[in-house]
Amino acid sequence: MRVNWSGVFPAVCTQFHDDYSLNVAGTLAHTDALLAAGVHGLVMMGSVGENTALEPAEKKELLKATVAHVRKRVPVLTGVAEYTTAGACRWAADAAALGADGLMVLPPMVYKGDDRETVAHFRAVAKASALPIMVYNNPPAYKTDITPEMFVELADEPKFACIKESSDNPRRVTDIINLTKDRYVIFAGVDDLVVECMILGAVGWVSGLVNAFPAENRLLWDLAQAGKWKEALDVYRWYTPLLHLDTHPKLVQYIKLAAAECGYGTELCRPPRLPLVGAEREHVLKLIRSAIATRPKK
Repeated sequence: MRVNWSGVFPAVCTQFHDDYSLNVAGTLAHTDALLAAGVHGLVMMGSVGENTALEPAEKKELLKATVAHVRKRVPVLTGVAEYTTAGACRWAADAAALGADGLMVLPPMVYKGDDRETVAHFRAVAKASALPIMVYNNPPAYKTDITPEMFVELADEPKFACIKESSDNPRRVTDIINLTKDRYVIFAGVDDLVVECMILGAVGWVSGLVNAFPAENRLLWDLAQAGKWKEALDVYRWYTPLLHLDTHPKLVQYIKLAAAECGYGTELCRPPRLPLVGAEREHVLKLIRSAIATRPKK
């Protein structure tokens, strides 16, 4: 399926049973709720999907099941977040064989490469499969910065179709467009900067909080796309306290707790991520429950 690089692509939560084994059926049930809300694509096993907590066989099982379940209704992407370039290349090739429509590729985990090493990593992964690639730039989380100048250098590889810009700096959207014109499609990758990025030229959004509030997420997107900025800002201001949860080191725990409170799956993560406790848990629950009580009218 050809990827239409636009709209809301959830970074889908991966569900686990109480013994921490992979819950494929639970994950697919969650994708059904997201599809019913009208999302435009799915990113399986990204950061929110706990990619690095999954074994290779589990990744294959979940991606194969998702592709079969979705039946080409929307594009299915998978995260590529490996410790080595060789491992990333293997997973890129496996994902293509399993029917994925595209890849969301991260820099190597753990090791922070320099510019030359980072470019070489992405070029190697591009050669490993025929799938189009969303390049995921998130220096606050992963410490490797793919600068606008590096995107100029990568522009000769046609498989690099899209940039998920999560540098926490909306100026980057303008800088990339000024340097590369229309070479790349740009997606917002930070939930609480999505409206700012859309105004500057982003045409898609890889969202985390959509896992908990899919209808409201779609409402915000549709209002902004229609240029109904006053209405969009009203929704955005309601949503922003929740969207801030996407920028914390515990975003996976926060987002899964929010989704569970809204009736989608459980909050269970694989260790080293543990359930929230004490004042931190009460603070996050207060935000979530306040938002549920004051949902905007659709």
